[in-house]
Parts: sequence; structure tokens; C-alpha cells
Amino acid sequence: MRTQVAIVGGGPSGLLLSQLLHRKGVDTIVLERKTREYVLSRIRAGILETGFIDLMREAGVAERLDRECLIHDGTHIALDQDMFHVSFQESAGRSVVVYGQTELTRDLYEAREAADGKILYEIGDAQIHDANTDKPYLTFTSDGQPRRIDCDFIAGCDGFHGISRKTIPLEVRREYEKVYPFGWLGILSQTPPVDDELIYSCSQRGFALCSMRNQQLSRYYIQCALSDHPDDWSDAAFWDELKRRLPGEQAERLVTGPSIEKSIAPLRSFVTEPMQWGRLYLCGDAAHIVPPTGAKGLNTAASDVHYLYNALCEHYLEKSPEGLQAYSDKALARIWKAERFSWWMTMLLHRFPEQTEFDLRIQRSEIAFLKENESARKVFAENYAGLPY
Repeated sequence: MRTQVAIVGGGPSGLLLSQLLHRKGVDTIVLERKTREYVLSRIRAGILETGFIDLMREAGVAERLDRECLIHDGTHIALDQDMFHVSFQESAGRSVVVYGQTELTRDLYEAREAADGKILYEIGDAQIHDANTDKPYLTFTSDGQPRRIDCDFIAGCDGFHGISRKTIPLEVRREYEKVYPFGWLGILSQTPPVDDELIYSCSQRGFALCSMRNQQLSRYYIQCALSDHPDDWSDAAFWDELKRRLPGEQAERLVTGPSIEKSIAPLRSFVTEPMQWGRLYLCGDAAHIVPPTGAKGLNTAASDVHYLYNALCEHYLEKSPEGLQAYSDKALARIWKAERFSWWMTMLLHRFPEQTEFDLRIQRSEIAFLKENESARKVFAENYAGLPY
């Protein structure tokens, strides 16, 4: 088989890149090691920046998103019993939307299938070859048979544990990582959200987040020990602890119910440099991870797709190599800003084992400054709603 761009990974970033390139006449093949059903079963974040929405519209897959998404003009920040609002519209002039990653991925799958896009599922033993030459190719097994794809370029959209990043030699790449000493215990419940907008809560008992997928599907999180297991937490214990970490009015309003999904996610910040090697280009979690506190994981993947898509269009449509040559530097410049914001929000709102009384006072003062200072709220809103590409 031959294609112009081979895309490793059939998640939202790989599918979005494939769909965008298809509309410009660039041929792609997407390789996914899991089934379509498995990819769609993964529960992930659903807060989208304006830039991501614009990409979905450019890809021609935003009709349902525009119709069903929940527009959020701001967010709430709580410190113990005190809660205040930060308006994204007032401070940054734009909003974010809530639209579940599962639904977004489903829209992309349907668009690629309607266009007869090539997606190969359940591939095994994938390897990238000669990425630093002008004739890269991939080998893998499909239906038990050895296969090969020759291509012009390879887009590594296969996540933190995929093969793409590991293809770049250790002497070429440098990795930066911070592991946080706690996780997030999250549940999904068929209950109405406690508020129309998200609530980020910093309490003496630890962090909590109230989010949603739609008007009857809520997503809640509490900070927990890394040693915890979801089975350690009954639904009743989770709801009780969540209420303890919210201001009284919100705790009383909280509608509880059986969980339909429960999991614990560790938190880390991670960046690899560079994000390209020869004709291999990394996108999304293959190159970087952010803690979920700032809602940047899916959105940083979208910014990578934006830069790579435009660079590939420059190559094929304008015969210019400049975009591809500059891809890593452009992508990383924005990624590090998103990493900084996610790190800052994590430090602002969580309890750390080594925190002293001085540290706690500084944390409280930082939140008070955000509440009281218009410039601080503007910086927060601009970062949360999404920096420009």
C-alpha cells in the first residue's frame, strides 16, 4: 500500500488530521491498534477551545457539535465556603464549549467513513522505518498477515504509550516530566449537573471538580491518593467526600445517583523535544501530557493538528517546505504555555503532602488575588479559553 500521509493512531487527533487533509485532496491511511468500539468507549474530557471548534468546522464535522454543545462563558472557583465567578466573555472575549470527546470522535469516524477514508483497525506489531529518510514506511500485521505502507510523511498520533515517540532515537529526543503525588478519582453519573458551569474547588480536604457532559450526564472528580483503587470507593463514599469539598450551597444542591463509570487518573506534566524527526511528526499525547486541571489535553492535540495540517498543505499545495521545517518549534512554543497554565492551576487548587503552613497561606493569597484583580482574571480567562494559534 502507498499513501501520502500515514497516520498512526485513530483517536480524535489522528481522525481530525485525516479529515482535514482529505478536504484538501491529500491522501491518508489511519492505523489503529484497537477496535472502533474500544476507542469510542474511552471516557475523556470534553471542554473545547474556540480554535478546536474552528478546526472541526473547517473539517466539515461540526454540525452536531454546534447543535448540541453546551456553551460556557466562564467558570467558578471555590476556596472552602467562598466561591466566585470568572467570566471568559468579559475577560477574554470568547467562550469554551462542553462536548464529550466520545461524541466528537464519533462524528469524526462517521465523516471519514462517509468519505471512504482508509482506517485499519486492530493492527499489531507496528514499526516505523526510515523516518529520517525521504522514503519512510511502516510495517504491521492486519488479520494475521504482514503488511507495509510506503508514504511521504508519518504523523504520530498514537498517544503516550505508542510507537511514534519511541522511534525517535534517545540521543535525539529530550524528555521533561513532573509527576504529581496524587490522582483524580472520577465518576460519571446520569444526574443533572450541580451548576450550569464548572466548579473548581480548593478545600482543606483536597481538590474537587464539578463538570458535565450534557444536561443529564455529570462528571465529578476528587483528589485522591495514588495508592487508591476505584473499588476502594463506594458511590456513597464518593458523594459524601465530594460534598465535604464543596461550598455548602452547592453541596446541598448536588443530585447524586449510581455511577456508570469510575476510574482514577494519575497526574503528570510531560513534554518531549523535538516533535519531529526526519519525516515523522508527533501530535498530541505522543509528544506531551498535561494534568487535566486546565482542560488542555485535547486542546493541545488540536493545536498540533492545526500546525501540522497547515504545514502539510504548504508542502503539497504550495510546494513550500517551510511549514514542515518549523512544525516542532511552532507547536512547542504553544505547548509550553499550555503546560505552564495546567501546572499553575494544579499547584493553585490541590493539597500537596509537603505543603507547609506558609505554602497554604500563599495558595490562599493567590486565589484571593485571582478573585480581586481584574488583570489576573484576564490572564486566567485568556489561557483557559485558549491562546491563539
